[in-house]
Amino acid sequence: MTSYLKTMPNSEGFFGEYGGAQLPPPLVPHFKEIREAYEKISKSSDFIRDLRYIRKHFQGRPTPVSHLKNLSDLAGGAQIYAKREDLNHTGAHKLNHCMGEGLLAKFMGKKKLMAETGAGQHGVALATAAAYFGMECEIHMGEIDIAKEAPNVTRMKLLGATVVPVGFGGRSLKEAVDSCFESYMSQADDALFAIGSVVGPHPFPMIVRDFQHVVGIEAREQFLEMTGELPDIVAACVGGGSNAMGIFSGFIDDEGVALYGIEPMGTSSKLGEHAATITFGEDGDIHGFRTIVLKDANGDPAPVHTVASGLDYPGIGPEHAHLYRTGKANYTSANDKEALDAFFALSRHEGIIPALESAHALAFAMREAPKNPGKSILINLSGRGDKDIDYVTETFGFGEDS
Repeated sequence: MTSYLKTMPNSEGFFGEYGGAQLPPPLVPHFKEIREAYEKISKSSDFIRDLRYIRKHFQGRPTPVSHLKNLSDLAGGAQIYAKREDLNHTGAHKLNHCMGEGLLAKFMGKKKLMAETGAGQHGVALATAAAYFGMECEIHMGEIDIAKEAPNVTRMKLLGATVVPVGFGGRSLKEAVDSCFESYMSQADDALFAIGSVVGPHPFPMIVRDFQHVVGIEAREQFLEMTGELPDIVAACVGGGSNAMGIFSGFIDDEGVALYGIEPMGTSSKLGEHAATITFGEDGDIHGFRTIVLKDANGDPAPVHTVASGLDYPGIGPEHAHLYRTGKANYTSANDKEALDAFFALSRHEGIIPALESAHALAFAMREAPKNPGKSILINLSGRGDKDIDYVTETFGFGEDS
């Protein structure tokens, strides 16, 4: 049987109906150059050797799988496990693809890395990669997210990156992407736009998934070693969807494993108060690719809200849209309150402070565990919560004891 990952996407970058590359003419040759360079070096033993060295000796991979025994006892029912991407260097899964993109940029002779960021984890990871490879770095970030994620803004600047505040529109992740694309247009000869999720024009949904595949490979091997079997459910939060595609890709050919992407329901199901794209969206185009999009009354990408800046996006990776339409993965949601409750629960009962993004997946696991006695749930704990602690405690206190 040919594995799913060998057949998706097709040569035009489509996952079924979704994906592709809708580019302004000046960018077409640049994306062609990126695609051809990636196709060449991704099969190169030298590139693979260098990437493996970086992962082991710089990033600290493999990250472990932890059994969340106390939280499992608290929830009752299924046993909950976490793939600990919070222990990856820089505190999230983002460095997995940023170091790969940095290697790619060096191979292509680029001098600069550029990106958008929401929660700041991708920005920190790319700034780290730029420092490692001796390159310039330019990060675009919405003003709302700059205020919410101040620790990550400081980290980016310490690492030598130029942080560009984005003050138009909703002043969050979508606008940061818009701003960065505009800036990249005039710098494409010397810079690589290192897109921060499984979104954007082809080949980036494929490139980012491939670099994140290490999460799924490790998690599958580790879970088998720990328990002697595969998990019944694998879950991850979904904004653009890079951490979810990373862990899903390790289990996507295992029929007995149910895959769940957890979207942010925000404060309500009213448009503008959530970012649950698959739950409420429809087919459309955004940022140069076809996917499912949350739309306003005019058919434009709608305003979105979630307590987790990294999930604050009105679209979703085209591969997620495909997995949803074909039934290969399931998508549900957790709201701000559930995510915050999970954030405090993991902190208090396991000694792990999670990112607010990851807390959405944890909220799902705690909600589903009582319904699944005798089963196991593996979540991707995609990041740690250092970046969120000031915002959470100043806005919501310290949970049940505050």
